[in-house]
Amino acid sequence: MKIDAFSHVLPPRYFAAMRELVTDPRALTRWLDLPALHDIEARLAMMEEFGPEYQQVLTLSSPPIELLAPPEESAALARLANETLAELVEEHPGRFPAFVASLPLNNVPAALAELHYAIDTLGAVGVQMFTNVNGLPIDDAGFEPLYAEMSRRDLPIWLHPTRSAKTPDYATEETSQYEIWWALGWPYESSAAMARLVFSGVLERYPNLAIITHHMGAMIPFLEGRIRLGWADQFGSRTHGDGPRAALDALTQEPIDYFRSFYADTALSGSAIGTRCGLEFFGSERVLFASDCPFDPEGGPMYIREMIRIIDALDIGEADRHRIYARNLDRITHGRLLGSAALGPRPVATTTG
Repeated sequence: MKIDAFSHVLPPRYFAAMRELVTDPRALTRWLDLPALHDIEARLAMMEEFGPEYQQVLTLSSPPIELLAPPEESAALARLANETLAELVEEHPGRFPAFVASLPLNNVPAALAELHYAIDTLGAVGVQMFTNVNGLPIDDAGFEPLYAEMSRRDLPIWLHPTRSAKTPDYATEETSQYEIWWALGWPYESSAAMARLVFSGVLERYPNLAIITHHMGAMIPFLEGRIRLGWADQFGSRTHGDGPRAALDALTQEPIDYFRSFYADTALSGSAIGTRCGLEFFGSERVLFASDCPFDPEGGPMYIREMIRIIDALDIGEADRHRIYARNLDRITHGRLLGSAALGPRPVATTTG
């Protein structure tokens, strides 16, 4: 079985509502040009190439809900997203065995309520968060209840980068040029969010929290030496004040160990080099097969095909390959994917994280 851990979709009813909220029609072009993103029949037809053993765990595509709706309206939009995602799982369990809940993160009380509903009633296997919430860092104290609850439930968080051209490459400019905001800005967003979760102590307080990073942990594996040595004994020497050193002293492990505790998907646009680097950094028990479908030049199948080719060519044992393809994701969702055609709510743990 090959379970795609991070594929994106816009369920038709949700997409219709989203189109009403987008003020600039030009912003819709990217999504409209990808039928497999919002046309479910087109998506299912595209998936036929990969045989019956290929499945997708569905996540809602960008943009984040909190970018589309203000706090007083985002809860209703999240509810529509999750109910339509759950409908796709119910209608096509052989292709879509599970979905990841979307949350209205600009309204934390509503996000907590939606978390409970999506997991307990709709059967979501985790939640998706973005690397910032309308500019608010992911380690903001306001999000602590979400981390506490996901730790208590022992279910994963899918972490997706977000940044637009409105974030300039240089302080003297007003917008990012040459799509740098996407090609380099998104990996920076993910890497910075991971660092904030490490040094703010979120992973220290919730050691069982499983966070799935998109794009193989972004910059972190390639910068292993810089992180391992530069964020160790020298940490704080480049900064005025005691803040960095105090953050380091509050941790019970080396920073590099926390970075290795993240999970990472193989959505690397078909990069064999990046896949090998990430696999060496995270290890086979923390890498998950994913494609980023349907955001590829062919509108869906290309990155699936390329990632399968790359994983099949890795110099690893079959047990490790099976872990990457499905067993790791099944393990952190507590057996809710393999051998089950339909998902129900997972019992909630009785202990706190």
